[in-house]
Amino acid sequence: MSEYTGHVEAGGPAIGRTVDADGMTVEIRKLSVGPMDNNAYVLRDVGDRALLIDAANDAGRLLAELDGLSVEAIVTTHGHRDHWQALAEVAKATGARLHLHPADADMVPVQADVAAEDGMLVPFGVAEVQLLHTPGHTPGSICVKLGERHLFTGDTLFPGGPGNTFGNAGAFRQIMHTLRERIFTLDDPTWVYPGHGDDTTIGRERPSLDEWDARGW
Repeated sequence: MSEYTGHVEAGGPAIGRTVDADGMTVEIRKLSVGPMDNNAYVLRDVGDRALLIDAANDAGRLLAELDGLSVEAIVTTHGHRDHWQALAEVAKATGARLHLHPADADMVPVQADVAAEDGMLVPFGVAEVQLLHTPGHTPGSICVKLGERHLFTGDTLFPGGPGNTFGNAGAFRQIMHTLRERIFTLDDPTWVYPGHGDDTTIGRERPSLDEWDARGW
């Protein structure tokens, strides 16, 4: 597997890194799937137990990446169609428990096994992640925190700004409130793994918060 840089090509190979997350050793694999360049993330503990973040598209490719792993959970970061196209097929093949915030349940035609709640811990083997309710991009958007320094943000935060709120002023105010109160309370070295495109860090984006507020998107 190639060195982890945070950059993957659509349809290209996965990249990976092994991190220490508060004493938990976890391998993170990132790959881009589908025509909208969606990132999917496979988290694996030391015993080949895994968690998948966003079964976005290309079920065959995701299942190949998951081959040999026991997938205990799939977390869907929000209900937009491009983030769950492969969910039904991957769920059926793996038997994993599906986690989705109930505020987005009517957007996803696959019933979740678990209603995601703010602060919920989701184990996979000896490791675990914490779910954060981060509304704005959608009412039920969630981020996934691994330890204190790794955050999978779905479409809540990207390099250069918040996720699209589609001209809805109320939703923009909500996502900015979410960013200030839930996301940018994390330390600057926290690594951000977004739902599309390259990675970033909290420290790299923090100086731009007021600029995003002023421009309104």
